[in-house]
Amino acid sequence: MPLTRRDFLKSVAAGAAVAPWLTSSRLFAADAVKVRHASMGASGMALSDITSFSKHPGFELVAVADVDLSRVDKIRERFPQARIYQDWRELLKKDRHNLESINVSTPDHMHAPIAMAAMRMGLHVYVQKPLASTIRETRKLAEYARAHGLVSQMGIQISSAPSQRAFEAMIRAGAIGKIKEVHMFCDKSWGAEGLLPAVTSPVPPTLDWDKWIGVGEMRPYQEGVFHPGEWRRRVGFGTGTLGDMGCHIFSPPFRALGVTAPISVTAHGPAPTKDNWATKARVHYVYPGSALTAGPTVDLWWYDGEERPPEQVIALVGDRLPKTGSVAIGTEGALVLPHMSDPFLLPEDKFSTYAPPTIEPRDHYFEFLDTVAAATAARRAPAPQASANFSYAGPLTESVLLGNLAAWYPGETLEWDARGMKVKGRKQAKEHIQRKYRKGWPKKGL
Repeated sequence: MPLTRRDFLKSVAAGAAVAPWLTSSRLFAADAVKVRHASMGASGMALSDITSFSKHPGFELVAVADVDLSRVDKIRERFPQARIYQDWRELLKKDRHNLESINVSTPDHMHAPIAMAAMRMGLHVYVQKPLASTIRETRKLAEYARAHGLVSQMGIQISSAPSQRAFEAMIRAGAIGKIKEVHMFCDKSWGAEGLLPAVTSPVPPTLDWDKWIGVGEMRPYQEGVFHPGEWRRRVGFGTGTLGDMGCHIFSPPFRALGVTAPISVTAHGPAPTKDNWATKARVHYVYPGSALTAGPTVDLWWYDGEERPPEQVIALVGDRLPKTGSVAIGTEGALVLPHMSDPFLLPEDKFSTYAPPTIEPRDHYFEFLDTVAAATAARRAPAPQASANFSYAGPLTESVLLGNLAAWYPGETLEWDARGMKVKGRKQAKEHIQRKYRKGWPKKGL
């Protein structure tokens, strides 16, 4: 007898009562039930997200919105049933009742307004990293999702990989003793020097530039400067290397140590310009300590572009130092986590017999869809949550964005009041904590 939607949802609800994080292999034995979904974005990271979601037997792509219609051909080819929109607001208006969930895989500056609009319609949301482009937007998204029992997940898919979770487990198990400091780094350089040239290019006929700008400050279209990928370098649209990669690389030590908000943050230049993020960064965070740290506070460092960890860290790891990853320094040794690869312990002779933990596989995308199905089944019961839900992803993103905030005040140690969402003694920092949306959008943003 075929599985009905009602029978399936009852089984999912029962599974949700047992464990808040669900495994897709148990819940979706067949594609009898669909999670109806829309994507905000049709190419680049959005297409990658859609492709990953589509491997799930319960996934149904209902609609896609992209401001550039020249970038929807692969969607038309692979998902001919999906409706195509150029305005995400029109998609939500017309297809809201055909959907359970959406993903937001647009430039950073549009993450928050799209995600909030969808959540206010009761939709579950998957949002690419960083969760938002300002601290206030990030806080508001997390608060809303939690208050309304919505399923959420930030697109730090690598955080579900066994290698990353093994690092977390090893830290928590005390493999290298108490943690003294963590150094995190990425050799990308998503920035540019100086200001943008005062030129204007013809807008391609397939691109709605006004909708691309969205809530941002209107800028003239310049070919190859913003769209399709260079927006990551631009202040007000992207969040530089730290915003682009920080949520990935911060996550393992952040989760392992159980930290939330830093006490202070210091960026050591250079500062951004009004147009561009800097091409390199070195940022020092101080967090309250925990049972896993060697002292009452713990230092986390971030480096990108040409900046690298200090000589003592480089000497310790030697030629095994990855271009992107992290090094945790403990009282009993060091743990190195190359980005997207397995962690290893140093010194090697000391840990030659160490048996790494066994980590069960987990698919970041499947987890979200399973959790959406479980929440749909549970109805008024507390919704299960995915591993990178906004209650976790929000504080993580806030930490990352604090590094960008500090970049505007090079060399100055900023004391952070997380509860008040402000920098102590620096009222002018408010302009980097929240932003005004342009005309036609709420004046104070979210």
